[in-house]
Formats: sequence, C-alpha cells, structure tokens
Amino acid sequence: MPKKILVLSAAVGAGHLRAAEAVTLALRQLAPDALVQNIDVLTLTNAAFRRVYGEAYLDLVNHAPHLLGYFYDRMDRPQPKVRKRDKLLSLVERLNLSKFIDLVKGEKWDVIVSTHFLPAEIVATLRKKRKTQVPQILVTTDFETHRLWVHKPVELYTTATDEGAAYLATFGVDPEKIRVTGIPIHPKFSEPGDRAAALKAHDLDGTRPIVLQLAGGFGVGPIEQLYRGLLDLKTPLQIVAVCGKNEKTLAKLKTINVPTHHKAKLMGFTTQMDELLTAADLVLTKPGGLTTSEVLARGAAMAIVNPIPGQESRNSDYLLENGAAIKINNLATMGLKLEPLLADRKRLETLKANAKRLGHPQAAFDVARLVLEMA
Repeated sequence: MPKKILVLSAAVGAGHLRAAEAVTLALRQLAPDALVQNIDVLTLTNAAFRRVYGEAYLDLVNHAPHLLGYFYDRMDRPQPKVRKRDKLLSLVERLNLSKFIDLVKGEKWDVIVSTHFLPAEIVATLRKKRKTQVPQILVTTDFETHRLWVHKPVELYTTATDEGAAYLATFGVDPEKIRVTGIPIHPKFSEPGDRAAALKAHDLDGTRPIVLQLAGGFGVGPIEQLYRGLLDLKTPLQIVAVCGKNEKTLAKLKTINVPTHHKAKLMGFTTQMDELLTAADLVLTKPGGLTTSEVLARGAAMAIVNPIPGQESRNSDYLLENGAAIKINNLATMGLKLEPLLADRKRLETLKANAKRLGHPQAAFDVARLVLEMA
C-alpha cells in the first residue's frame, strides 16, 4: 500500500515554502508510488490570522527588523514551564487552524514533515491529547536552531550544522533524535552546474565579474539602494538583479540608467536560481537560510547585506567564521568592500572554495530518505 506523507510549511517568508517543496520533490523522485501532499498551513486558516501571522512578518522585516530581532532573542530562552501566555497562544492557533487540524486527523498519514514550527506545534499538541499518533519530523531552516522548534513528541529533527544540532540538544532534545543534513534545497542543486550553459541561457557576459543581487522570494530590503551602489562601482560588471515578487521595485529599477562600463539584467521572481548561481562570481544578498544554502551548493562567494536581526545575523556569523562571505555593514561603504574583492581573484576564489565546502547539495534527498525510513 502506498505510503501517505504530509509535508507542511507556513508562508512566513519564502524559505519555509521552498524547503517543503524541496523535500516533496525529493520524496517523489525516491518513492514515485508514495502519496505526498505539500500544504502551506496558512492557506487553511482565515484571512485575519494569515495577515497577522504571515504578512506581519514581512512588515517587520521591512520596517522594524530590530524589533523582530528583539522578539527572536527574547523567545530563544529555556522555558522551565508552560506559561499562561503560551497556553493562550496555542489556543488561538488551534481555533484559527481548525481546517488544518481536520486534515491531520481525517487521514491515515504515515509520517508528517514540518519545515516550520507552527504546524509542528499543532501536531505535537494533538498527539499529547491522543487525537493523532502520526510520527513527525521537523526540518529546521537556519544555520542555528531556536527554542520555537522544540516540540514534543517529535521523532526526529534535521539541522543545518553541527552547531545547530548541539544547540538544539541544550533544550532537552535527545541527540539520538537529531541528524545534521543541511537545509533541503531544490533537487536540481544536487546536479553539477554547467557554467557555460548557464551563461548562454541567460545571455550573460562571462568576460567580466558577474554579481548576482538577490532580494528573497518576496523581494524585501533596500533593493534600489543596493542596485545603485553596484552601478557606482568602477570595476566593469555584469549585474543581475532579481527582485522576487516585488514588481513595483522591479519597474523602478528599469528606469535607472546603466553606466556604459556595466551590463545589467533585471528579473522578477524566477525558478532558475540554480542557473544564475552557477554563473555568478559574487552574490549580494541577505543571508536567509534557503538562499544561503543554494549559494553554498553552487560554490559562489557571498557579500552579506542587511541580515535580519536574529536568525539571519546568526547565519551571517556562520558564513563569516567559515570564510565563505564578506559583510557590508553600511551601504555607503559597499564600494570600499567590493572593489578590492573583485580585483583580487585569488581571494574571491578562496571565498568560493570555502562556500563549496560548506554546501549540502544533497540535503533534500538526505531528509527524504529519513522520512521514507520512518514511513
């Protein structure tokens, strides 16, 4: 009888959705007869809850990132007992996710995989109340874990790094229930990249450094300021700026004159990130967990900008400690950081080699195998 596997995520940023998609695609390749359903739990709730839980996160990223960082650190502390506030939050979530709860209880799933802690918490609560007995795997999506991922009962956690696994264990998670797999990314990253083919596919000039500017799937951050900063560089570049789903900013960039010594290609949301990263020499980006994992898998150097305080600042620390990135703290000094790097081919190649060493291009398949073993 085919195995029934439920893969869950939440559209709080694009990374959790992409991780869920990666695991789903890997499962379908490894077990074509399995019945795999991939659900964003926020699609099963009401508009008000979806606005507060999902879209409010992007509002904080764009307008109050330090407040987001404050809450991230505040909540990343051991909790000796369940407080009334936690019980109230759990009740609010259950009341607004009744359709999701019906989905979990209404089918005979063999295993549940969560790439966000919200569905994992609800499933754990249902299991404590004996309303379901489906085993679950939690797939963490940053280079360091957070207390919000800790829910019991959970059969298995996957983490990006050894440090993430060690930190998870400090919250009382049995080390035997933790596997270091890397963050799951699209299965196409498991295949070797063909730079010549990538250059041709995107009409890129391989005779000058290619700088890929990213803004995440939803197109967040100071995209225009970064683009103008690249255009101000003296080193001749091929700039590829990807604006994600931010069509307004993409339209704005198209009105900006490009100096004659540069070439520029502007894009909206794309599913061809593997090809763009194969072509890139340097990636200018926020260090989100999924984006960073894709960059590392393709062995591109990174220039980190505007990390979200909290998870992304910790991702940034990991990359800098391992020599896979530089960090631009102030946009006004971007040229001071990038010009010497682009002129120093040996240093650039060292960054790229370190990135390649940290990459986990097979992570989606490693996670999928663990899921199938459990199923």
